[in-house]
Amino acid sequence: MFMDTKHAVDRMAKRLLASGVRAAALHGGKSQPQRNRTLDQFKNGGVTALIATNVAARGIHVDGLDLVVNIDPPTDHKDYLHRGGRTARVGESGSVVTLVLPEQRREMTRLLHAAGITPRSVQARPGDVELVRVTGAQEPSGVPVTIAPPPSAAPPAPDPAAPRTVRPVSAARPVSAAAAWASGARARAAAPAGAVPVAAVVADSTAGAVSGAARRRNAAVAREWRSAASAATAG
Repeated sequence: MFMDTKHAVDRMAKRLLASGVRAAALHGGKSQPQRNRTLDQFKNGGVTALIATNVAARGIHVDGLDLVVNIDPPTDHKDYLHRGGRTARVGESGSVVTLVLPEQRREMTRLLHAAGITPRSVQARPGDVELVRVTGAQEPSGVPVTIAPPPSAAPPAPDPAAPRTVRPVSAARPVSAAAAWASGARARAAAPAGAVPVAAVVADSTAGAVSGAARRRNAAVAREWRSAASAATAG
């Protein structure tokens, strides 16, 4: 069944489900995985009535589909042909039924002429015998039904023979504050008299931030290096 808007499609699907018809909605507001699951359910018989917008009118093949109902008439003859092309595929027979209100008759006549279709028109009201004959309609059970989504496929098991990606590990070892302090002390002891130090770096590698003890050691080192620099300058 085709309707103009996704909101009308959703409402019709809910009404049919509440009446006992296994119906599902298909439109552009659904994600691609949702549309694929709905089509799979329609193809395997889990869904017996598919209510759709024009999103389903192009490029979708369903075997054994023998009836298309345009609840809302299409506005373009190409859309009519695409909708009707869902049935009578590969030499099979099928019917296209379009519900046309009196005020839509003139526009629909022009549309069918442009599509090269000569229809057989029947005036009918809901429940008329001729309408039942053309569509094969049956009285629904009236018992609400729910269409359960198919179970999700389990992810594939990892292949033990597949190559593994190994992240490179840096060869540089982090320098702790204590090691930096000891290294600075050795450098100061080995430095010739009067030498002016260039820089001093003390890092706390364990937490990515400088701890309180490290900050105090840093300050002490800085004061010592400034004193050494002043002494060297004075000499």
